[in-house]
Amino acid sequence: MRIGLYPGTFDPITLGHVDIIRRAAALVDKLVIGVAINRDKGPLFTLEERVAMLEAECAKLSEQTGTEIVAHPFENLLINCAHDVGAQIIVRGLRAVADFEYEYQMVGMNRSLDDSVETVFLMAEARHQAIASKLVKEIARLGGDVSKFVTPQVREALIERLAR
Repeated sequence: MRIGLYPGTFDPITLGHVDIIRRAAALVDKLVIGVAINRDKGPLFTLEERVAMLEAECAKLSEQTGTEIVAHPFENLLINCAHDVGAQIIVRGLRAVADFEYEYQMVGMNRSLDDSVETVFLMAEARHQAIASKLVKEIARLGGDVSKFVTPQVREALIERLAR
């Protein structure tokens, strides 16, 4: 069974993430969405909320693709998370050249730790390449319309959270 791991903070999940998940699901038998517990980033949504949003979106994608897709919180090294879930492939999404430079460095480090785990890069579709969770949150904070960047459910969660 080919198992892929797509890690990220997903704070919140965007249409760019959904695009990568949909396409990664075609490459593996099971796709694990690694939800990073990154306290340094100070996420807007709790871990439980991020996992719930992912599970809601992934249930639809799993049904559409026929691939098992599950959310898995993690706080250890990415390569250790890959071992924990039995992943042979790490999936990373790229938006721009700047992403590649960082990701290239990460691949080198991960391969130094375990060269049996491959990393696959997927480019988001052109219409999703500029989407970043950080920017989506900023637009929402300033009262802008984020409906082009997230699903309706995530948009409502953002509005509700920022109203507090």
